[in-house]
Amino acid sequence: MTTPVHIEAIPPCPHLPETDTPLRASAMKACGKDRGEEFYHLALRCAQSLWLQGLPAQSLLLINRAFGADHDESPAMCVVNPLPYAAAAWVMQNRAEEQFIGNPRRHYQHLATRMVAPRKEARTWRAWACWYMACHIFPDYPADELQIATEGIVEPTLDDIATSLNKAGQPGESDLWISVVHSL
Repeated sequence: MTTPVHIEAIPPCPHLPETDTPLRASAMKACGKDRGEEFYHLALRCAQSLWLQGLPAQSLLLINRAFGADHDESPAMCVVNPLPYAAAAWVMQNRAEEQFIGNPRRHYQHLATRMVAPRKEARTWRAWACWYMACHIFPDYPADELQIATEGIVEPTLDDIATSLNKAGQPGESDLWISVVHSL
């Protein structure tokens, strides 16, 4: 278990729902195999809680879980809390220097290239979208060049990602992501 770094008065992420209950990733077990609306909102609340506990890397992992919810089954789940592109960017940009974040660029590269069912295509392109943001937020963080060379990975462009989100994602998802990218 990672020990949180004590940071004075961590402001909440404005792109995640408020929570006054300290939560860990283990809270997600309450959803069982369900990946619907309850799962989505709990993942976002857990992400906020972990952020407030000084654990930005773990917060990003819960944001990833929210991206994996079954948005096709209940697209209305994103009305109150839109897909968390802005939250992911905000967490990456606002973590304190002494807080562990890992290498988000490499993390999202691995996530995108190792995605499995269900909802593989949408989840893959959401990971690439977050990878793109991480590349801009952390331009000096290295890619996994060995994986790129040995697996013949071609890093997608902004247009590749936007087009693929239009095909595989929710209506308006590509525009939402592009608006976050333009705010970086």
